[in-house]
Amino acid sequence: MTIRHMRIFLAVCREGCSMTKAAASLHMTQPAVSLAVRELEDYYGTPLFDRLGRSLVLTQAGRRLHGYAAHIASLFEESDRAVRDWEHFGLLRVGASFTIGSRFLPDDVKTFLERHPDVKLRVSVLPSKYLESGLLDDSLDVALMEGVAHSPVLTSREYKEDRLAAVCAPDGPYRSGETISLSEFSRQNFLLRDPGSGTREEFDRVMEATGVSVTPVWESMSTQALLHAAMRGLGVAVLPLRMAEEAIASGRVVSLNVEGLSFSRRFRMVWHRDKYLTPLALAFLEHCRARAKES
Repeated sequence: MTIRHMRIFLAVCREGCSMTKAAASLHMTQPAVSLAVRELEDYYGTPLFDRLGRSLVLTQAGRRLHGYAAHIASLFEESDRAVRDWEHFGLLRVGASFTIGSRFLPDDVKTFLERHPDVKLRVSVLPSKYLESGLLDDSLDVALMEGVAHSPVLTSREYKEDRLAAVCAPDGPYRSGETISLSEFSRQNFLLRDPGSGTREEFDRVMEATGVSVTPVWESMSTQALLHAAMRGLGVAVLPLRMAEEAIASGRVVSLNVEGLSFSRRFRMVWHRDKYLTPLALAFLEHCRARAKES
């Protein structure tokens, strides 16, 4: 059993338990991937995948191995970078969800680099579900997220408060700051972020708690697309307040309150529980936490 076996096993898991797709991603032949998996199964004396027709499904033993294999691969990559690639020793790979990445992270990164000019930061602004994937496959060191981390192997710490705002066109039936009933709110045409985003998860969580089911007329990964659709009178957009406050202040949209509803939420710092956080990573997280307290 070698690190090569672990990497092949992780690739098969990552590609939806597909040996063919794993082979393509690793630039290997499919028989070579299948052989490596069989060797792992022989080594442990137990099947790692159930063969259900033409599909593979992780067994309980396979799921357990996946956690260890990800940790082993992560440690190997870290040791390899530390010994072989000294010029990248100061590299920190940071992920951020859209609201954080567009409104807060640029200033946080700028002030951090002013204090640490030799540090290399690589930033990825992605939906929350992709940030989780990056933390799990070790393509990200830490992530700043709007949503809740779903994987049990991810550790999160709250560091900043935020809330969502319901906004619509100023020439519609509502005045800015008007409070409407939940029943009236539920009858609106909703313009919402895509499923899997932190903003959408918070909206769905609040609405599910009221027993109200909502089907949006418009879904988008782009907050600006939703904001412009609201300006055109296409419905009510539920967006991070920080992303809509300029449009509210200028009168391009009006904000609504809903009786009994509070779309408050918290931003979180997230990392893999088995990930070794370097002093650099810890310093960056503390910097973001301190700036959040200042604001």
